[in-house]
Amino acid sequence: MSRSRIRGLIALPLIACLAALLIWGVADISGFGHYRGPYGNILNKVAVPERHTTNVVGATVFDYRAIDTLGEEFILFGAVVGVVLLLRSSGATAEEADDDEDVVDAEGSTPLRVVGWALVGVALLLGLWLAAFGLITPGGGFQAGVLLAGAIVLVYAALSYRSWRKLSNEHLVDPFEGFGVGAFVAIGLAAVVAGLPFLHNLFGPGTRGTLLSGGSMPLLNWATAIEVAAANVVLFSEFLLRHVVGRKKA
Repeated sequence: MSRSRIRGLIALPLIACLAALLIWGVADISGFGHYRGPYGNILNKVAVPERHTTNVVGATVFDYRAIDTLGEEFILFGAVVGVVLLLRSSGATAEEADDDEDVVDAEGSTPLRVVGWALVGVALLLGLWLAAFGLITPGGGFQAGVLLAGAIVLVYAALSYRSWRKLSNEHLVDPFEGFGVGAFVAIGLAAVVAGLPFLHNLFGPGTRGTLLSGGSMPLLNWATAIEVAAANVVLFSEFLLRHVVGRKKA
């Protein structure tokens, strides 16, 4: 019996169990508009007066259940590492990937380039706004990180692969992904050093409705934005590098 067949036989019961769990979970979901959990109702009442953040979702993610968010950060970090390793094992060799001399850029129309170049600045500005004001208005580090990475991807779509490579160089981007995850942990440990619970708010609630609201929550928000943006850029970079970019034939 071949190895792939053995792996398939092992995977079948695991997939069946996962499918059963998903069906069970979906079948037990309450009807649309009929929320039955008290947790959200309580937070809607207490989050703004207690944390001075007018975005209750932000207060929940970066304060009330910040430890869960830290876990999500590491899930994303681990997932990106795994996907990058898979892409590297199935695409161009390291020597071919690092050589940009034989790259053939797709030729886009002038209107596409003009509009795309204009949208780079718009997407970048909107991403920074979502990160800065994520605890005041709808937004946050996860959304901001995706949009910031999208702004960099637009450079490839609107200009050229070589321009993209200058911004997405792995040696420059990879440390930011680790920094985002590490900063989240460091802020939590700083609270422990100060004699508080892990990830406890260090600076108090601050002034409601301003950038100073939320205490140390904005720091966690920015750490998340940096990690998510860097992770997405690394993924896009590896995928384009190994499977999308055309190269001259020898």
